[in-house]
Amino acid sequence: MTKRINEIKQAEKGALISIFTYIFLAFIKLAAGYYGKSQALSADGLNNFTDMIASIAVLIGLKVSRKPADNEHRYGHWKAENVASLLTSLIMFAVGVQVVMDGIRSIVDRQLEQPSQLAAYVGLFSASIMYGVYLINKKIAEKNNSQALHAVAKDNFSDMLTSIGTSIAVFAASFKLGWLDTLTAIIIGCIILKTAYEIFKESTFYLSDGFDKDLLTVYKNDILNMDGIMDVVSIRARSLGANVFLDVVVSMNPTLTVENSHQLVDQLETELKEKYDIFDIDVHVEPFYPSK
Repeated sequence: MTKRINEIKQAEKGALISIFTYIFLAFIKLAAGYYGKSQALSADGLNNFTDMIASIAVLIGLKVSRKPADNEHRYGHWKAENVASLLTSLIMFAVGVQVVMDGIRSIVDRQLEQPSQLAAYVGLFSASIMYGVYLINKKIAEKNNSQALHAVAKDNFSDMLTSIGTSIAVFAASFKLGWLDTLTAIIIGCIILKTAYEIFKESTFYLSDGFDKDLLTVYKNDILNMDGIMDVVSIRARSLGANVFLDVVVSMNPTLTVENSHQLVDQLETELKEKYDIFDIDVHVEPFYPSK
């Protein structure tokens, strides 16, 4: 428990880094996009603004997930991390739709302006910063097994690519190709929507107690190879945040004493927790009778 709480605290640092970076970059991009007449850079700035809101949601989710179990939350508040990821996707989806619609409206109304190359330089500057933030958050997320921070890191990388694309488009659009800047804004909106969908799909999968079937098979095979286990009657698992909760029904020799079966169960739990970093395991024992 203490280990997991410390891991979440480390993940919170990554979320804070993203929040302050996004505030800085959103302000610069929106200002440069306005004065440089670049729809693409303005769209990128709006993207960073939503990323900031999403990172705040992740930070709140991580802090809530650290709350201990109570009478209404017997398993703790770990799923707050999954809820934070879901909120991130919804915020990104709303902004993605807005960016795409604004771009399409500009093309239809022929409101196409030649952007300044200043916008391109701002985009490249932003891309370099976002790549650094991506590397930091990716490292923290992998080290501390944080699904929410993984989503943030994925968004960081998407932002870096978006900023590079924005810069290329602005450079090209400055040669009397104003429509290219607007088209890039629409593409950025589509990238935002794609990232939102991926995060939404993953977070809803875990919130609905989905779990990797292949990983369950790995658990089952390891349990069957343990001493005293005759069969695995059933095995179920779910993820609450980054924590795996495993429920297993095993069968053992019916002649074993309660003490011996209890020792075998303790050994099973210890080995699985150490090998797969499982947060909690509930094992039920039934007598084994060979089928005739």
